This record gives sequence, C-alpha cells and structure tokens, in this order.
Amino acid sequence: MKKISLNGMWAMKINGENVYGISNDYMPAKVPGSVYETLMDLGKMPDPYYRDNELNALKLMEQDFTYQTVFNLTEDMLELDGLLLRFDGIDTLGGVFLNGSSIGKTENMHRIWEFDIKDLVRAGENELRVVLYSPTKFIKEEQQKCYTGGSHECMDGFPHIRKAHCMFGWDWGPRLPDAGIFRDVNVLGIQECRFEQVYVRQQHKSEGVLLDIDWSLELFGEETLTEVEFQVIGPKGDIYNQTEDGNVLITEPDLWWPNGYGKQPLYTVRGEVRNEKGEVLDLWEKRIGLRTLTVKREKDEWGESFCHVVNGVPVFAMGADHIPEDNILGRVTKERTRALLDDCIAANFNSIRVWGGGYYPDDFFFDICDELGLMVWLDFMYACASYELDDKFEANIRQETIDNVLRIRHHACLALWCGNNEMETQVQDKAWKPSPKQVMDYIKIYEYIIPSILKEYDPMTFYWPSSPSSGGNYEDSWNPNKGDTHYWDVWHGNKPFSEYRKFHFRYASEFGFQSFPCIQTIESFTEKKDRNIFSRVMEMHQRNTAANGKILNYISDNYLYPKDFDHLIYTSQLLQADAIRYGVEHWRRHRGRCMGAIVWQLNDIWPVASWASIDYYGRWKALHYSEKRFFAPIMISCEEEGEMTKRPHCIEEPHDIEKSARLNVANETREDVTGTVRWALRNPKAEIILQGEEEITVPALTSVWLRKLDFSSYDELKVYLTFEFIMDNKVSSKGSCLFTAPKHFGFEDPELNVRTEGDKLYINSKAYARSVEISNIAGDLKLSDNYFDVNGEEICVDILSGSKENIRVRSVYDIGSFM
Repeated sequence: MKKISLNGMWAMKINGENVYGISNDYMPAKVPGSVYETLMDLGKMPDPYYRDNELNALKLMEQDFTYQTVFNLTEDMLELDGLLLRFDGIDTLGGVFLNGSSIGKTENMHRIWEFDIKDLVRAGENELRVVLYSPTKFIKEEQQKCYTGGSHECMDGFPHIRKAHCMFGWDWGPRLPDAGIFRDVNVLGIQECRFEQVYVRQQHKSEGVLLDIDWSLELFGEETLTEVEFQVIGPKGDIYNQTEDGNVLITEPDLWWPNGYGKQPLYTVRGEVRNEKGEVLDLWEKRIGLRTLTVKREKDEWGESFCHVVNGVPVFAMGADHIPEDNILGRVTKERTRALLDDCIAANFNSIRVWGGGYYPDDFFFDICDELGLMVWLDFMYACASYELDDKFEANIRQETIDNVLRIRHHACLALWCGNNEMETQVQDKAWKPSPKQVMDYIKIYEYIIPSILKEYDPMTFYWPSSPSSGGNYEDSWNPNKGDTHYWDVWHGNKPFSEYRKFHFRYASEFGFQSFPCIQTIESFTEKKDRNIFSRVMEMHQRNTAANGKILNYISDNYLYPKDFDHLIYTSQLLQADAIRYGVEHWRRHRGRCMGAIVWQLNDIWPVASWASIDYYGRWKALHYSEKRFFAPIMISCEEEGEMTKRPHCIEEPHDIEKSARLNVANETREDVTGTVRWALRNPKAEIILQGEEEITVPALTSVWLRKLDFSSYDELKVYLTFEFIMDNKVSSKGSCLFTAPKHFGFEDPELNVRTEGDKLYINSKAYARSVEISNIAGDLKLSDNYFDVNGEEICVDILSGSKENIRVRSVYDIGSFM
C-alpha cells in the first residue's frame, strides 16, 4: 500500500459573520488541527481559557468553517486498483468535496472515514475541500425534533451528535465545542488488496504461548493469488515464525504485567501479504504483550467479586479516571500524554479508566500504557445521557464501535471494554427523563449491539455494560457488594470522610473530592482583582455550582478559616488529599473484599477548580503526592477512632470517647515481606510520650492487621500518633494521625526551615509540622515527596524538576495563624 500524507498547512475560513469580526478570507491552518487552535496561532482570537473569554468562543461555533488544500497525484498512483481518501478524525459534521464534487459526509468524531476517490482524481493537482457545519445549531435543531436528556452542565441536545460530550460543558469543563480535522489525513493507494483486519488470540500453555492469528483481506479489483505470512519479533530480537498450521509458538515467553507486579516486555507481530510476483502489497505491524487479563466475578461471603486477574494473579486496581487532556485537541501531543502517564507511574498507579464523555484516545496513549504497565478500563463514548435509537444512529454507532475495537484491541494494556458512564443507573432512575422507548433503547445499545460486535471482533476482552453496574439489565444496579461502584456521599452528599469506612465496595471506579488548582494556575486565567473564590471569573472556572460552598463547609469541619486566598487554595488541596486517602487506605486494608480504587479524577481539560490530582498545567496537587504514598505497593495505614468518629461536634455534652488506633500493612506485591512496625504517641512538640514496635510478615497480595492500641486516657487535643514500616533498615511507608480535627489540635510553631544542597532539599522543624508544602514562586517544582509531616526532625527530598530559587515552606500551623 502506498500512502500520501495530506497533513500540513491547509487554508481555512469562517463562513459568515462572527463574534471576532474576522474576514471571510482563507487563512493558513494546520492539519491536524482545529478552528480555535488556528485562530489563536494567528492572533485572531484571545485564549478562551482566560477569564470569561469562553463565552465569545462558544458563539463562534454557531458558524460553519471551510478547510481547503491541493494535493498532487502521479500517473502511477492512478493506475493502482484502489484509491481512498482517509480521515482518521474529523470533528464532527462535515461535507467532503473533491475537485468540485461531493464525495460524502462525516457525522461522527469517533469514526475513521474513508472515501473512494479513484474515479474523481486526476494526475497533477486535485482540490480537496471540507466544510464543517455548526455543532451548536445542529444539536438545537435535533432537540426540537426529538428530546434527549443529559448532564445539566452540558448544552441541551448534546446526545444527538457523536462528538466528545464534554466539549459542550461538564461540571469541570467549559462549553467550547471546537471543530476541525484533528487526526491524520492520507490518500491510500492499494494494489490488489489490503489487510481488512488481523486478530491475535493467545493460548497460554505449558510449552509456551501459542498465537493464533486470524486475518482477512479486502480485495480491490479481481481476486488474485496472494500469500500472507506472519512472524513475531521478541523484545530481545528473537524471531518466531509461523508453523505449518499458521500459528506462532513463543517458547519461554516473557509475560507482560501491570506496573508493580512485573515487567512490560512487548512483542512485535508483523504480517505481510504478497502477490505471486513476491511484491509486498500490504503490511500489518503491531506490538502486543503476552498475558491473560480478565475480570473475575465469583460468588463469595460478601456478595460477588469484581477483580482484574492478570496471568492468574488477582490485582488490586489503583489509579484514576482520565478525561481529555485539553478542550483544544491539537494541544494533546504524544509528549504531553507521556508526561501525564509518567506521573501516574510516579504515583504508583497500575490502572487508568478512560471516561466515556470524551473521545477515544490516540494510538500513542495506548502505546504508552503498554510500555508503562497501566491497565486501561475503556468506556465507550457515552455518558450521562439518554439516546434515541433509530436505523441511522444504529448504523453510525456500529461502525464507530468496529473502528475503535479494531484500532485498540491488540494492546496489552486493554483490561476491559465498558458500555458507558453512569447511564444504567441514570436511565433506570429516570434522571434525564428518558422516554419509555429510550429506556428500552438503552438495553438494545449496551446489552445487544455493542456486545454482539465485541463477540465478533474482540471476544477475548472482558465487557461490562455500564459503570457503575452490577452486571446489567437494570438489575440491582446500586448493589455495593457486586460489580463496580461510583460513590459520592463524601462530597456531593456532604458526608464526613469517615463515611467511607461504612462501605467495602468490590471495586470503587469513581469517588472524588474537589480542590482549587495551584495558585500559579489560577494566576494564568485571572487578574489580581478576580482572586476571590466567589468572583465571577473564579466561578466561571468552577463548573460545579455547589462546589465552592462544599469546600468551605468541609474546611469548617476540619481546618481553621484560612487567613488569605493563597492559604485557602492550600487548605482545599489538603482536604482533597485527606478525603481520598481516607477511602483508599480503608479499601486497601480490606483487600480481597475490595479490589479496586480508581480516583475521580486524574487530570484537567482546562485551568479549573476540580477533582483532578494534577492540574491543567501538569502541576501536582497535594492529592497526587498523597496517591504516591497510599498507592505504594507496601503501605502502612491506621484506622483510628477519635473525635471524628465518636464526637464530631465539640459542643456535645462532655462524655468519654474511645481514642484508639489499629495499624495495618498492605502488601500489593507477589512476594511475602517481613519488617518492623514502629509507632510513637507524641505531643505537639513531636516529643515521644509512648512507643512500641513489632516485627511482622505480610504474605504476598494481602493485608495484615496489628492489635488495637488504646490511647483513651490521653487528651485528644494534645497527642498524635506516628507510625512506620521498616524493611531492610529503611522506612518503606509511614504516616500519622490525629484524634481530633486539625482545627482543634494544639499545634505549636514548628519554625520550619529549608536549605538547598544541589538537587536536594532539607526541611527541618522544632515541633510537629503537619502537611508541609514545599513550593517556589514559579510553580514548577516537582519533588520526590511533598505535603508530608515533619516530626521535629530533618527530612530530605529530591528536586526532580523546577527552579531552586525562592523556595518556601508552610504547614497546617500557618493556615489560621495571623502572626
């Protein structure tokens, strides 16, 4: 096959009057790219992320846009048996014209579009024109024809268009439904035939891994004699050829494992189709990992398990929910995605859930997950809506499903396909006022159409109808002891952090807590006068209408009132880290019953207050540093009892309460570990009042409880507990806990100090310093650890990146201190 890339500089124009007063003349535009990206590159529109510029950018999408280019073909190309124009991604509603003739329409951002151009092209120059029609006008018109409901933060009618739903708004994202040609454009020249599809099945046997390779060819012109041959190249360069029956046996295979369980060797499968002259007509080449990966669902004493099993090993999924990395898709690059996913590994993730309200990620996303060992839970792109199924919509989503299954199914990282985000429960509960037909259409789409396609094209990968779900068919959908769960009583329900301990979900695939982004990120979209959380600009960058009030409410429960805007931002991030830690540590202590903790959410689509652990500019919030600790393969944690659980309001009639601690060590490795648990009860000066230690062995893939420690005779306002797990004379995990809310503890001034020596920072205190934040004015500091406790000691951390100038430190003591 010959391929001519049409990527590069095209011409683009706006078809009609627009809010920016831009003329209707053609202007240079990158492809792949988008309308917003082009106009910003040319300085013709301001950054839609700054202040409230989003409002005018949204109005621009009421227009249509034209992209145009000229490409050349040689006589040799014209003599080939097939010529196809291929768009790997058009966003979204388009008309495609070649040399003045219409060759087709596009109506789905999530599909690959190919058009037969053999009878329309000529030798020399050919003019290609793509007209992109207004997505906002379209959804308004369709909504008038047939009502479909969906997320209240989205624009009415968004389910009518197969476009990333979050482009129309979400409770963390703007209404910026950009348009463009966002993936590669090519002319494909085909001689005789090409690979239609290749599917590699794995059979793991005692003698090795047997690869059964199914393939089919798409013919162009008359059928001719062809030969298809495959070979496999191992990670060390070993070559494995097909046997007489067409299979490939990999002896002494190197298995692929999720991060933390083993390595991620990848094998290259290469297939060629040749004609009787020996000419290579087409090439198929992909990387795979040798592994078995499924989800175990078995009845047990608590209900029914829901657990990833990799190579026979049950894996506790640890990670976060991924949303699109930018509302302007041209800004999503391989390098940026690599940095984000590297940050996941740095925080000990082994899993990523791709949320269903965005778009199917680029090939490089899955390549990187293969390399890093991140299991991918992949939603199909449906979220928080009801859909109207008719013949046209069914044909459209069938091809969307096939396109993406064929594109993604070979990846080692692919752990499961999921039908949608939150729609089984929402349709069942009539959240978006679905019609009786739409209630039935739900079952047709997610429990018949999509599963039937997967049965044909990817039967080896586990399918789950919705998230959350107990297995589908609207049956027992909210059961906490079956399937996966989205839990939001902590946050949306205003429940205290301790509420997590009442539940032992089998797999928590969504739970979260908001915070504000880092102060330098806020400065990027505000003027100084905007820096109040209730200013118009700050509220434009807070898309959950009740969230600012919730943050203040949770602050009132836990911390003193922050003394200024900057400390309010800091405190919000501590709250977020506290909340999520409380849940994850609890579920890891109950490993076996719970087997997954996927935090909502990993990243931001623009600079905004949200549930993300990494903000839009890649800055780690306190939560991401905390995730590094509570997702560590070997982790010590404490289930304490104190005022939070026994006397949440200090104005209650005085009564004695339990103040106790049960320590637990979780071992999410495939080896038994032995070490020493050491604990100390301390006063605010960090002086030790009481201490103890115990040597324990924690078997592989388990957690072990230690005996309860009773501190009820001590004043909860004047003592706290530190604990650590020591292996090979090194502290592998540590933490601390209070027996009252931080706002009521008797902190003393820790007199924090920091000094720099090369790429190391040394932080010391003269008293207990809780949640020490290390930062710089540039906001570009990334450290080996941050937001940690210092107990009257000196702690060293590594500077991984960022400026060493103007380093500052603060702790919880500083939040309410006006000295």
